[in-house]
Amino acid sequence: MTRVDFHFNAPDRLQYGCRLVRKVHRSGARILVWCEDPVALAQFDQLLWTFSDADFIPHVVASDPLAAETPVLLTAEAIETPHHEVLVNLGRQTPPMFSRFDRLIEVVSGDDEDRTLARDRWRFYKDRGYPLNAHDLARAA
Repeated sequence: MTRVDFHFNAPDRLQYGCRLVRKVHRSGARILVWCEDPVALAQFDQLLWTFSDADFIPHVVASDPLAAETPVLLTAEAIETPHHEVLVNLGRQTPPMFSRFDRLIEVVSGDDEDRTLARDRWRFYKDRGYPLNAHDLARAA
């Protein structure tokens, strides 16, 4: 069953997403980053190239011919992936294919609307019996 972790109170969801993807990538896991908003996903793609001068995170959009060989994939659509380890949700909706992954990480900002939508997703996962974990980024800082 998919383990669901909520990382909430991210001051900047996309910046935090970059650091999170870097950490998960360093662990050796393969990652799919999902966001239903293609504009935000494109911003995240650009940020992965620039957020750190010291790090290179190999990534491509999931439709790229190199997707099967690349450890970090980006998508705005429900897709079948060659791996099912970690799914990072930078969007505001429940990723439709989340149950195929070992772990789902929901990144939630401090924005009231984002938090309300995250509570709805929390209830969705809880009602279906998924193991849930909450990580308050404001408290960790």
